[in-house]
Amino acid sequence: MRVLFWGTPDFACPPLRALLGEGYDVVGVVTQPDKPQGRSRSVLVPSPVKVIAEEEGLPVLQPEKPRGDDFERALRSLAPDISVLVAYGHLLPTSVIDLPPLGTLNIHASLLPRWRGAAPIQAALLAGDADTGISIMRMVKRMDAGNVLLQVPTPILDDETYGELQLRLSELGALAIVEALTLLSLGPVTEVPQDEALVTFASKVEREQAQVDWTQDGHAVSRRIRAYDPRPGAFTTLRGLDVKLYGVRVSMDAHGEPGTVLGIDESGMLVACGAGGVRIAYVHPAGKRRLASLDWAQGRGIAVGDVLGTAA
Repeated sequence: MRVLFWGTPDFACPPLRALLGEGYDVVGVVTQPDKPQGRSRSVLVPSPVKVIAEEEGLPVLQPEKPRGDDFERALRSLAPDISVLVAYGHLLPTSVIDLPPLGTLNIHASLLPRWRGAAPIQAALLAGDADTGISIMRMVKRMDAGNVLLQVPTPILDDETYGELQLRLSELGALAIVEALTLLSLGPVTEVPQDEALVTFASKVEREQAQVDWTQDGHAVSRRIRAYDPRPGAFTTLRGLDVKLYGVRVSMDAHGEPGTVLGIDESGMLVACGAGGVRIAYVHPAGKRRLASLDWAQGRGIAVGDVLGTAA
């Protein structure tokens, strides 16, 4: 089976490596253009997927947008039987989705129809979902609305962060796409339409969503901090400056005015919430490096009794 792979970030790397490791004929990779970095924006950095593709000697396509006659001719020249897409970063036109004879499959990090959209992992953590998983879905023009070929559920662990869950789901997606392609190679696969009545959406993460509201209870505050750990980092304010928060644990026996720092020791900074509290192990104050909460206190950046800002 000739596979055309679409992907860009680290999340897409385990599935690509899995396809190569299982002996699939990956005929090419489509990824986003190299991104300029540095103060002068003169250094171009390739995507993690491009790095793997070049290591493996695979053809790489990097269109600004995945459309147009020239681009589609380039795709046809690779003669793929099927496309596999994971975290590519652009919506595909119908002509590109339908170009391979077997169509295009998407590796999506939720149990569809729950959490269609750009940030399903963060949404599941914020909502306090007990489980999540991977869906192998047939791509259609509507976002994440195609039939599901395979789902692999997994529980969301206590205190699991976005970064930790993302890594697990990436590895699970690698196993799931190999299984789905194996099933397709054996004959027709039953495709299950999504129940539109059960659809929920996970919108792109915006800055204001990552701001902590200390009037919420400790469990809700913990979920928000974990949902944005390590990126982009949930934040609060102190004396008008942002402070990002990491390494959170719930402490429901804490009592105090929301946002008040109740204690700081080797286990972290205890902050009161609307009910209970949370203990924060690490902070990243604006203009400084990331450091342990106790180190921040010893450097006189924070003290017991200080009140952290609340969401607007």
